[in-house]
Amino acid sequence: MAKVYSKKSNLSTISSSSSISSNSYMSPRREIFTLWMRSLVYHGNGCTVYDSKGQIVYRIDNYNIKRSKEVHLMDSNGKVLFSIRNRKVPVFGHWDGYKWSYEGVTSKEIPWFQVKKIHNVLRGDNMNYYNVILGCNQAEANCYNIILGTTSIKIVTQAGRLVAEVKQKQATSGILFGSDVLTLVVEPHVDHSLVMALVTVCGLIHHKI
Repeated sequence: MAKVYSKKSNLSTISSSSSISSNSYMSPRREIFTLWMRSLVYHGNGCTVYDSKGQIVYRIDNYNIKRSKEVHLMDSNGKVLFSIRNRKVPVFGHWDGYKWSYEGVTSKEIPWFQVKKIHNVLRGDNMNYYNVILGCNQAEANCYNIILGTTSIKIVTQAGRLVAEVKQKQATSGILFGSDVLTLVVEPHVDHSLVMALVTVCGLIHHKI
C-alpha cells in the first residue's frame, strides 16, 4: 500500500466515517484520483480509488470473482452508487449502469446509462471507441464517447471536449508506477462518481475487474 500512497488508509475509519453528500461528487476545480486495480478485501479482484489527499473515496470489491456480469461501485462507506451489468449478446454486447437512489425508488428495469461499442470506426489507430448514452430513463438523453486504449482512457463529449482521462500513474521523479496503479483526472463541474462508473465499464472490458 505504501507504494501507492505514503499515507495509509484505515479500514475502520472507512466504516465509521459519515456518508458523502451528492454535492461532493462534483467540484468547481479539476480533481485527481489514484486508482489501484485491487480490492482491499484480501487483495482480491476489484478497485480502490484514492483522492489527492490519500483518502479512499470509491471501492469495487469482487472478492475472488473476475469477469463478473455485475459489479457495484461503492463509496468509502460501502454505499452502492452504481450497479453495472454486462449485457453480452452475440456480436453486439453492451453495459448498463443503474444509479442507486436512497431518497426514492430507482428503476431496476431502465438503466441510467448505457455503453455500446462503436463498430466500423476507421481511424488507423489502436484505440477502441464506445458510445455512452446518459439519462436513458429520461425523455432527452445526453451522450459521451469513450476512447479506450491498452493503457489509457479518455471520456469526451460529443463535441470532443475532454471530460476525464486515465493513464498510468507517474511519480514526481518521472518513474512510472506498476500497470495496476493509474491516475484519473476529472475536469471541473463533472460528476466524478459517474466518471468512475464509466471507468469501471472500461475495467470490465479489459477484464481488470
